[in-house]
Amino acid sequence: MPEEKKAHISANDTLAPAIQAWESYLNDQGRSPNTVKAFLSDVRILTQYLPPDRALGAITTQDLNSYFEWMEKERGIPCSPKTMARRITSTKSFFRWLNQFGVLLIDPAEKVANRSVLAPLPTVLTEKERILVLDTANKYRLDEKADARYFCLLSLLLTTGVKKGECLGIHLNHLELDAPEGAYLFVRYASPANRYKERKISLTDEWIEAYREYILQYEPVDQLFPWSPRRLEYLLEDISDEAGLEKHLSFKMCRWTSALTNYKEGLEPDRIRQKLGISKIQWREIKNKLRKLSREDVQ
Repeated sequence: MPEEKKAHISANDTLAPAIQAWESYLNDQGRSPNTVKAFLSDVRILTQYLPPDRALGAITTQDLNSYFEWMEKERGIPCSPKTMARRITSTKSFFRWLNQFGVLLIDPAEKVANRSVLAPLPTVLTEKERILVLDTANKYRLDEKADARYFCLLSLLLTTGVKKGECLGIHLNHLELDAPEGAYLFVRYASPANRYKERKISLTDEWIEAYREYILQYEPVDQLFPWSPRRLEYLLEDISDEAGLEKHLSFKMCRWTSALTNYKEGLEPDRIRQKLGISKIQWREIKNKLRKLSREDVQ
């Protein structure tokens, strides 16, 4: 930490100025606004528990363990296991920062136990169901009133694994159909903080054919799918109902099905991670879930 920032907080200071300095540090590191907001919200709860004049250097591991016990059982505000795990992680990150930059000689949160949350496995399409919904979407293309929009949307989601927000953010100039290395979608972000998520994803000849039909039918000018998120969700629901699918077809289900399909096909794990646009830390949990899903009888 630069000297001028070090001078502003010491072990004799209280939580409030330290949290403010941490906010500046997180912003300087290029963390997204939502991440910074979540971290600060989690740590500020500690100011409700500890005396306002408690110095940073006087906070102990026992204080923090008692604090989380209070949050879980005595605060009177429901706190799910997932939220608790996140708040512990945020608090540990805050005190680790204070320790690493010399404000505290000992990190009182180091020995606070993390809590793992066993999130349920996501719902995915079986291979039979994946083919069924694609065939159903394709029927809309062959109908008397041909509509390629259904297949264009569904096939893109199952091929690329993009999230809902990413799908809504696709513009026509993000599609490169004549690249020497093959057609691809360039997933782009407006915010510099999300540039690491940008990536190129290959497109299939089948999708390109449907896309060209769709362009002639709907003539989009800029955005690939110029409808509201809810309208696109209705399209997926229409496919699901028409196919007689018992599961609720969604953006999330398509994303996980795409990843699982690649995983079962033997695609290199890091290529799947890059295709999904996630960090190596996020990939650990997702890879474990894909491994479990691949072991289940989903045929």
